[in-house]
Amino acid sequence: MVMEIKSVILAAGKGTRMKSETPKVLHKIFDKTLLGYVLDSVKSFSKEAFVIVGHKAEVVTEFVNKNYSFAKTVLQTPQLGTGHAVSMVCPQLENFDGLVLILCGDTPLVREKTLKKFVDEHIASGADLSVMSTIFENPANYGRIIRRANGALEKIVEEKDATDTEKAVKEINAGIYCMNWAKIKPAFSQLTSSNAQGEYYLTDIIEWANLQGLSVQASVLEDSDEIYGINSRENLATATRLMNQRKLHELMANGVTIVDPASTWISQDTEIGSDTVVFPGTYIEGSNNKIGKNCKIGPFAHLRGDVEIADNVKIGNFVEVKKSKIGEHTNACHLTYIGDSELGANINIGAGTITANYNPLTKVKSKTVLKDNVKIGSNTVLVAPVTVEEGANVGAGSVITKNVPARALALTRGVLKVIEGWVK
Repeated sequence: MVMEIKSVILAAGKGTRMKSETPKVLHKIFDKTLLGYVLDSVKSFSKEAFVIVGHKAEVVTEFVNKNYSFAKTVLQTPQLGTGHAVSMVCPQLENFDGLVLILCGDTPLVREKTLKKFVDEHIASGADLSVMSTIFENPANYGRIIRRANGALEKIVEEKDATDTEKAVKEINAGIYCMNWAKIKPAFSQLTSSNAQGEYYLTDIIEWANLQGLSVQASVLEDSDEIYGINSRENLATATRLMNQRKLHELMANGVTIVDPASTWISQDTEIGSDTVVFPGTYIEGSNNKIGKNCKIGPFAHLRGDVEIADNVKIGNFVEVKKSKIGEHTNACHLTYIGDSELGANINIGAGTITANYNPLTKVKSKTVLKDNVKIGSNTVLVAPVTVEEGANVGAGSVITKNVPARALALTRGVLKVIEGWVK
């Protein structure tokens, strides 16, 4: 029997150490929020997700409602600990008899395949409650996994409540849980706050389940980087570096040349075809980027999301592309901005070309369309909305404000005047 899965994501914390007006879970890596990464990691197998909100709840709720139709927010107030946070969703899951996956909204490195494997292991083991753990050489500040002599999970002890013996344990709680909800739900009405923090700990459900004679197990995560949590700007920078390294290794293993990994940054949601070369100083952020085979990107190129590039395209130095499609064998080699545009095949974009896509008065962004075989001269401004039809040429230094017919030449230059002897 296939069990239905729902997710609970803890995102109520203030994130004091971020020193920011922005809620912690809405800080970004490659222009994508921390919470967005977590929601994306569960959306393929989780029928519904509940995001527990607290600090600036209205801002986080607006983000979730705008971007994730399968998710909804649940308010936690006051905030009395992780166990209390999960209890807030109990009314929403009153008659639910499937699996509930619980994870944190500030762990952007966790992979979808890792969570699927964890759920599969939970089901295969026949456990009622599973906890994800990992091994840290320096486990300070993490809850310790305490096992019985036979290896079964006995309890999780928070750092501030741990004895010296327990603090020496290197296996820590990764903060991700999978449970048969109907069996574990009663725990959330029976938790107590008799601990150093005076909070209702989610970790206390382990001891509760054992006392009920339920099956409890822990699955060890091999790549401990995946549960790296964000609590400060320094953590944010570290997570960005880890995510980038992971992506670059993946791309190189699949036949992409990264000339200098130390100076190249590519978002997790970017696909690049084999034999494409990415030169130093390139920064590719955002989601839904697809770059074809045999392309050359950079040096010092900036792709900003929703960019679709066909095979054999060149995006050169100091070229910025945003929300655009570019056809095969098209070149934009120097000092160019392409935004909200659709470019066909075999186009050449001269240096210094700009698609002027934004009207600052109406705040509307409009589209530029260049059909196949168009040639754009250097230092051209294409004022959207505008279409340049197939095979047309635009002379250098032009400002194009009207559509250009097929195979025409468009020019807006003033007449050249030469005044002899003017310098003297």
